[in-house]
Amino acid sequence: MTDRTELMQQIVARHAALGLDSNADPQALPADASPYAVSYAAARQLGFIPTDAEVVAKAWQRQSDRTGHFNPNAWPCEPADFGVPAGPRPDAFAPCPQRLGLYAVLPSAEWVGRMARSGLPTVQLRFKSQDAAAVRAEIRAAVEAVRGTASLLFINDHWREAIAAGAYGVHLGQEDLDTLKSDELAEIRHAGLRLGLSTHGYAEMLRADAVGPSYLALGAVFPTTLKAMVTPPQGQARLHAYARLMRQRSLVAIGGIGAEQLPKVAASGVGSFAVVRAITGAAAPEAAATALQQAWDALPAKI
Repeated sequence: MTDRTELMQQIVARHAALGLDSNADPQALPADASPYAVSYAAARQLGFIPTDAEVVAKAWQRQSDRTGHFNPNAWPCEPADFGVPAGPRPDAFAPCPQRLGLYAVLPSAEWVGRMARSGLPTVQLRFKSQDAAAVRAEIRAAVEAVRGTASLLFINDHWREAIAAGAYGVHLGQEDLDTLKSDELAEIRHAGLRLGLSTHGYAEMLRADAVGPSYLALGAVFPTTLKAMVTPPQGQARLHAYARLMRQRSLVAIGGIGAEQLPKVAASGVGSFAVVRAITGAAAPEAAATALQQAWDALPAKI
């Protein structure tokens, strides 16, 4: 027990930056001395939820089998150890740029038009209404609002309406994967829409990647009061780990990101960052958007 416990403690100490107090199990101990058991207990002590700890443990076991030894200092980051294919999946959705830049999430078609005319590379319409006719009209208006601009328009949630209106893409959450049938996903794919999926940790990333989306959204990275989050902020260190694993994918960091956080986000290697209130809550939204995009463009790419 001593050797396996010491190995677990070595992992926890070496990778403390990945730790979160929430969901941590300080009493977790390895069931045996295998890389799987040791790393699972360490991940639980670091605050990875059980499903994510299991993903980490399986990857560490594969890494150990592949290299011929168990190295507590080497946090798994190779796609093959997570079962992630090196290239695009054969049934993948249409690709989008790997570097989507500033990705503005906006509440109306009017906002979409303002930001598209300001030169933002990527915009999303997140229009909340129970009125189906209003949703259809707003999506059509948003598609018209980006016409003649270079902005790529994603529609949040309403994929059927996005197809009908001719949008560039659609963004869906993990809960949508719970309810969408395979033929519905195929309908989105065959329509040529790009698909973005929200993820909040290792297990959700693997689940989303298996669908072959156009991009993965990683978050929430930093604290945000915009909406209640099921998972706690993941933090900079976890963003780096997720981005390193999914480095061959188009990635969007989201959650609590403003100008101050841009260097930390860019250093992770993601090609895009999403904002909401950094633009919609600004006194001069167009100027704020331009400043954010310029600051991002000035940072070195790490992918």
